[in-house]
Amino acid sequence: MTTLITTQDIARTVAAHGLPEVLRRMVAAIEADFRRWPEFDKVARLASHSREGVIELMPVADATHYSFKYVNGHPANGRHGLPTVMAFGVLAEVATGRPVLLSELTLTTAVRTAATSVMAAKLLARPGSRTMALIGNGAQSEFQALAFHCLMGITTLRLYDTDAAATAKLQRHLRTVPGLRLVVCHSTAEALQGADIVTTVTADKRNATIVTPDMLAPGMHLNAVGGDCPGKTELHPGVLAAARVFVEYEPQSRIEGDVQQMPADFPVTELWRVLGGQAPGRLSEAEVTVFDSVGFALEDYSALRLMGALATELGLGRTIDLIPEMADPKDLFGVLMRGDAALRLAA
Repeated sequence: MTTLITTQDIARTVAAHGLPEVLRRMVAAIEADFRRWPEFDKVARLASHSREGVIELMPVADATHYSFKYVNGHPANGRHGLPTVMAFGVLAEVATGRPVLLSELTLTTAVRTAATSVMAAKLLARPGSRTMALIGNGAQSEFQALAFHCLMGITTLRLYDTDAAATAKLQRHLRTVPGLRLVVCHSTAEALQGADIVTTVTADKRNATIVTPDMLAPGMHLNAVGGDCPGKTELHPGVLAAARVFVEYEPQSRIEGDVQQMPADFPVTELWRVLGGQAPGRLSEAEVTVFDSVGFALEDYSALRLMGALATELGLGRTIDLIPEMADPKDLFGVLMRGDAALRLAA
């Protein structure tokens, strides 16, 4: 049997543990799996692009489990009453191929993306960073804001979005968070003034230059989350040229990340190498660093295992007969002959 974890199950799991604790556990889970990076069979995600957006499959496996995520990105979905990003995932046994978990990944992706951002910032941002500019105040912004507040000590958020309603929504959700000051800004340039960390999480599927070199200050760390498919960027090439750039999985990032704008020999460092001590993180107080985050399947593998375990501990989820149960594994046709749904063979 396969366990089904629904959106409501994830919401109840987060409510039971508290979002800060779930974020902490997510960071730890992703860090642990990144540290054993060579153990995984990895490929860049498979994408089907259309004028309206993209639909992707993201697989990864180690010796024990195989996982994949189905995820879309359709920036105009709001007009249809749908989220820009929707996702579900499967965790299966490598030894048998049996799917053990089928789970929503829309909420979970927002949690794991924020956790991955924090994982990178712990390695790359200046210690003592307290101010973050948050550019793009849509569906994932609260998760990023709370992750950096609760886990990185960010006390001031400087907010900007071209959609004032999105910023108002974010303010409404965060106004009661203790120790967090919200500053609404009227441009990206204004929002970046005095920021130690800059998080860009915009949705438009286009080559954008949201952050330009003149906006940079010595020591900034940029967490570029929104550029995640071919033809979709957030940072001016000059920003990348002025910084040391870190990525998840280089073959995928070269296609989908902000570094798609750069020459093939432009230097980047995979984040697992910093976690494993094979490459340095931040080199100086004045250095500008960029985490060119596109989202990688290993993060979803970690998230599926963690959220599945947390939900099960709380007695959430239910078993479904996604795969037929057979007394004789060779008698698949016999499944059609059982019970009320028995197949009639007569013409």
